[in-house]
Amino acid sequence: MEYRPIPIKRVLPGSIAEESDLQEGDFLLSVNGERIGDIFDYRFLITDENLVLEVQKKDGEIWEIEIEKDEYEDLGIEFESLMIDDAKSCRNKCIFCFIDQLPKGMRETLYFKDDDSRLSFFMGNYVTLTNMSYNDIDRIIKYKMSPINVSVHTSNPELRVYMLKNKTAGDVMDKIKRLIDGGITVNAQIVLVREVNDGKELDRTLGDLSALYPGLNSVSVVPVGITKHRDGLYKLKPFDKESSRKVVEQVEAWQRELLSRCGSRIVFLADEFYIMGELDMPDYCAYEDFPQIENGVGLIAMFKKEFDDYLEKVDFKSEKKREVAIATGVSSYKYIKEMIDILERKYENLSIHVYKIKNRFFGENVTVTGLLTGQDIAEQLLGKNIGEELLISESMLRTGEKVFLDDYTVGMLEDKLETKIGIVSNNGKDFIEKILGIVL
Repeated sequence: MEYRPIPIKRVLPGSIAEESDLQEGDFLLSVNGERIGDIFDYRFLITDENLVLEVQKKDGEIWEIEIEKDEYEDLGIEFESLMIDDAKSCRNKCIFCFIDQLPKGMRETLYFKDDDSRLSFFMGNYVTLTNMSYNDIDRIIKYKMSPINVSVHTSNPELRVYMLKNKTAGDVMDKIKRLIDGGITVNAQIVLVREVNDGKELDRTLGDLSALYPGLNSVSVVPVGITKHRDGLYKLKPFDKESSRKVVEQVEAWQRELLSRCGSRIVFLADEFYIMGELDMPDYCAYEDFPQIENGVGLIAMFKKEFDDYLEKVDFKSEKKREVAIATGVSSYKYIKEMIDILERKYENLSIHVYKIKNRFFGENVTVTGLLTGQDIAEQLLGKNIGEELLISESMLRTGEKVFLDDYTVGMLEDKLETKIGIVSNNGKDFIEKILGIVL
């Protein structure tokens, strides 16, 4: 690992770092005499109550700063990169890789394939562990970086090597066991590819993973994403109504057995399987503590529960007529429409148009709201009745920015449709407030 001076990007106001006269542009050289290679080193070293920071100031002068603080108290320093060093890229050539299916001409960052355990800990990303040695695994254990989210896909070593097109991919279960034995909690993901790792192979994988509970905390089963940009790539077969129902039946049988045997369902299905199978979504309680919510597992059940709870207690009256529109993906349209019907029955002065946007940018096999693009919304809503405001989900936008995946901005969409765009957070409370026009 490379060790180099770490530039300080920002010092938080009122922090220990500010009180110690650290400034933007200074360089952190070491903590308690230890050099820092990445964010794991830094987080581990600053947990001590007594620290000595070696810092190079802007003028080149070297300072030694002694700090007394509470154990685990943060110093208030932000670096140029979240990881401090560069993120680790993926070494696999997965037959189902979504990034390989992106069209040309998008922004460069979208084509970067990360496979970094540190991003798993800090951001919830899933990693394959294929670019990690057993020394790297031991380092995670040493630093107690838990939980770690692992893209398993299959516990069959030969099949995993085939699916990831990586000859080192077959030892994932050994690495997971080592993490668990070291006290690290693991969440697992299975991207299900029809006629590849489903059926008997899925049974094998669920059996092997569930045997590691409770160290193996949860497993999500999500359908492979297939865009229209697959020229020259592995021939993937999309799930349809019948095959989706088979997956639901298979996984729900596992859930019943595991709930009886372990007290937890352990394995949870992505919402898309129920939608594609035209089946009722499970109840809110069926997702337990929603361990895989960031993976789209239980998202609709959570949203509906938040919607129902807030609608019961919201006290809102308005004599003014309000007319708005909502743009949503194909998969969530039915559920959004059901909630809108409830709101329109409750509020007589409310008129809401719900528009189902087809994903022509990636292809109509992609139905989730979060992958809709600005140009698809603009083209399909041009000339439609929108009212005073168009509401879109924040999941469509780059984190912290008003930019869609196709680099179409919210401002461009407002100009194209000649209307105001409202951005809705992914929770039922904000959904109701934005529709009703409640300003807090």
